[in-house]
Amino acid sequence: MALSAILAALNNAYSFFAQTFLCGEPTWSVEEIPDLTGQIAIVTGGNAGIGKDTVKELLKHNAKVYMACRSEEKAIKAIKELQVITGKTAEFIQLDLADLKSVKAAVAAYTAKESQLHILINNAGVMYTPLEQVTTDGYDMQFGTNVLGPFYFTKLLLPTLLATASQCPAGKVRVVSSTSSAHYIGAFEFASFKDGPVRRSRLLPETLYGQSKMGVVIFATELARRYGERGIISTSVNPGHVKSDLTRYMSPIKGAIVRYLQFYPVSYGALGQLYAATTAAGLALNGKVRPCALAACSALTARQFLKPWATVGVPRASSQDPRLGQDLWQWLEDQVAPFEDATI
Repeated sequence: MALSAILAALNNAYSFFAQTFLCGEPTWSVEEIPDLTGQIAIVTGGNAGIGKDTVKELLKHNAKVYMACRSEEKAIKAIKELQVITGKTAEFIQLDLADLKSVKAAVAAYTAKESQLHILINNAGVMYTPLEQVTTDGYDMQFGTNVLGPFYFTKLLLPTLLATASQCPAGKVRVVSSTSSAHYIGAFEFASFKDGPVRRSRLLPETLYGQSKMGVVIFATELARRYGERGIISTSVNPGHVKSDLTRYMSPIKGAIVRYLQFYPVSYGALGQLYAATTAAGLALNGKVRPCALAACSALTARQFLKPWATVGVPRASSQDPRLGQDLWQWLEDQVAPFEDATI
């Protein structure tokens, strides 16, 4: 193995460990969120965990918030709870990211109500789903829910986002996508994104989760490359190893171990995406350059990536490869193309 590859592997391993276990305490607080009066936000998966905390803070700071979730029952329950806490009412949009027709219907429902969108937070995701689970359209459940669904949701909302950017004083809108320290480890195999022999014979749920979160970073970076000059601020955020409900698909023993290692409260996990979505500093994240100190990746830049808690970090070096970004974007475009002209 070449020295550069060894150094990159060591750097990835250290980054995974540090961003999982050595995060320290936050230096930025939700009290620093500015007044968001007049801004409209969508938070996917906003009915629980990090998403619910994110919706709460956006409401408290006067944004109009749409909670895009799969379960209407859970969403309405969360909306009522947040109404008691904040005095504000979020609105529900039906969205199943594992079903591309549902994604298209969700955007149609939103654009029938609103002509603007200032903040899109792609928060929803799944982790360690059983191999036998695939999306409605036959994709690996984790890649379909964590990457393909959010890509299509964002793509369909781009006209609204771009129109809003051209009209608002700052000339910019935010798209925030939730990744994980797991993006530093494992393979990235296009042949495993859809169900088939490669996915079933060579990869574990843990590997599939890591590559889905790698896909999030690649997508967020490519979105910034393509639309940054037109006012799209695209940031990927590692929310940190917090006490969330993502362990629900794990075996009892594995779930217990992971929950034991979840040192940080859920509120910490919302900090990064709130920082990226609301602050003046977040407007400068597109093109943010922080070169990796190791020779293995010194030629690459760490763009639009926040590590715990709301601080600029260095993502996996290969996630910043423009060729990989173009390849993934084209693959994603090819998958959603059959749905573009189809009726819902």
